[in-house]
Amino acid sequence: MANLAVDLVAADRTVWSGEAVMVSAPAADGDIGILPGHAPVLAVLRAGSVRIRGVDGAVQEAQVDAGFLSVDKDQVTIVVDQAVAPGATAAGN
Repeated sequence: MANLAVDLVAADRTVWSGEAVMVSAPAADGDIGILPGHAPVLAVLRAGSVRIRGVDGAVQEAQVDAGFLSVDKDQVTIVVDQAVAPGATAAGN
């Protein structure tokens, strides 16, 4: 079974990078879910929660502000201004 190659990057750092089986993100016109084989898409993101389910089943979640999400050939790129993982502070995530 194919997996997604995911990069979640903020303006100042890479927040998460790796293989995943699912990604969900807060698109401007409603939440979007991405699974392997998804059609190419470019979506504007609003503030909210990005969830990434890794191949090991663990879910990584980050609160993000505005940005965009791109999907092409099982490559998911999420670019945001800021991202804060649960339990982290904005200055020290």
